[in-house]
Amino acid sequence: MPFQSPMTMMDFFRKSEGIWFIQRAVHHFDSVADESGESNLIVDVIQAQDPRIVEICQSQNVDPSKAAGGAQFSWQSNTKEFIYNSDYAAILVDIPNDDQGRTGQLLRDRGYVENMPVVGRYGFAEDGVLTIDNEYDKNQGQERCWFLSDDFRVRVSTARLANGINLMTYCSERRFVTQDDLTAMVQANASRLQSA
Repeated sequence: MPFQSPMTMMDFFRKSEGIWFIQRAVHHFDSVADESGESNLIVDVIQAQDPRIVEICQSQNVDPSKAAGGAQFSWQSNTKEFIYNSDYAAILVDIPNDDQGRTGQLLRDRGYVENMPVVGRYGFAEDGVLTIDNEYDKNQGQERCWFLSDDFRVRVSTARLANGINLMTYCSERRFVTQDDLTAMVQANASRLQSA
């Protein structure tokens, strides 16, 4: 089956579900040295009726019946054992503008530029690139993300801070493959080669 880019936020969340290994580079446009690092991202899809979705909608004065669902994103250092820490997690809620679902609002219980709830805007381009814009009290952030395959995606984000400092982050994100996943891929490839 050929690769298809997700074109709605819920499809994006579903395609993102799982564990991702992230390599990132952060470029500061001031005197601070650039940085790089590795981490893991754990994505879990959340159904629209989940109490966390309802609570976030109500806290942002949005009718919970408009929510298509959401996802929890949890970040961790690159270690073998996952220890959940709510300081490194956010829940995102999809409020699509229409039945097409290619544009809408994205409610976050905490932002990535400022640690506060935020309502952002999102849209999918014809080529599947997702753009998310967030306006905070003092800062602005934009994130663009796209899949190159089912198991590899790229994310670029910029932050424009109130003090004039800008920064840009580039991330390569590779899906974590379990031994069962690897065995299934080898078997599928062997079957494909036999039928060719």
